Amino acid sequence: MSSKSILVTGGAGYIGSHVVRQLGEQGENVVVLDNLYSGQKEAVLYGKLIIGDTSDKELVDQIIKQYNIDTVMHFAAHTVVPESVENPLKYYANNTSATRNLLECCQNNGIKHFIFSSTAAVYGMLEEGVATEDTPTRPINPYGTSKLMTEWMLKDLSLATDLTHITLRYFNVSGCDPQTRIGQNTPNATLLIKVACEAALGKRDSLSIFGTDYDTPDGTGVRDYIHVEDLADAHITALKYLRNGGESKTFNCGYGHGYSVKEVLDTVQKVHGAPLNIEEKPRRAGDPPILIADCSAIQKELGWKPKLDDLEKIVESSLKWEHKLANKNQ
Repeated sequence: MSSKSILVTGGAGYIGSHVVRQLGEQGENVVVLDNLYSGQKEAVLYGKLIIGDTSDKELVDQIIKQYNIDTVMHFAAHTVVPESVENPLKYYANNTSATRNLLECCQNNGIKHFIFSSTAAVYGMLEEGVATEDTPTRPINPYGTSKLMTEWMLKDLSLATDLTHITLRYFNVSGCDPQTRIGQNTPNATLLIKVACEAALGKRDSLSIFGTDYDTPDGTGVRDYIHVEDLADAHITALKYLRNGGESKTFNCGYGHGYSVKEVLDTVQKVHGAPLNIEEKPRRAGDPPILIADCSAIQKELGWKPKLDDLEKIVESSLKWEHKLANKNQ
């Protein structure tokens, strides 16, 4: 463990808060910077929470100096794909420009390590359906493009300075921590398992399958789903790698296999014990038939080993969290 501190931007959000919790459980010194746009104060279970924005260079400089920061884990971002299409400048402002300011602060203060929360959306439409880290990046929406631009900035900055970084490209993240203390609070969520669990509990009247005529086993889209606990552990593993002198790298984070929309909904209905009100609709523009991570690189090079690669466990975890939210709001 380092005597220095780790700055986690967006650490009150869904994935960031799980990483903060795992860091805290390992005795790390953690400082969270979050503007609470979509994050929750109560999700920060360890460390110090500072309410502010990554675009505020004066504040970021102050935090880095005051708390002896040597590592930054960057989660702060807008993440809703349809919104990024409707309001692209919002995404370039927050996901790209604000990150540029954060990186300048890192450069000016000699930050050693940077771990970046990226996305499979950088790949766009895949010809083969399975992405390796060398698959060409051709994002088809501003969300994916805004993340890819940060990847480029990080790569160039690491070449020009002593900063080393890991970029983690997430696939479909679901679930909550083992004790159901934190989970996904994103309003108007679009991720399938979250939406299906909300529908199971009556938070939505129905849910839709967009496209039943894809060239897949049952005609519906296939995606790679990863439990948030395994994803958070990938960040801890990446941190250890960088501290041990590892060079800058980009890794996919998934399980290397997928489930169709119908398989996911069948599992939600099975675990919930009741049917869902499902509507079948035409395909949405830009939805690839199959999107699966080749995640052999992170397992081989970092020694990351997922522990929760089980769709039923992911759904059980997600349903428990939605039950907690429902009871909280009653």
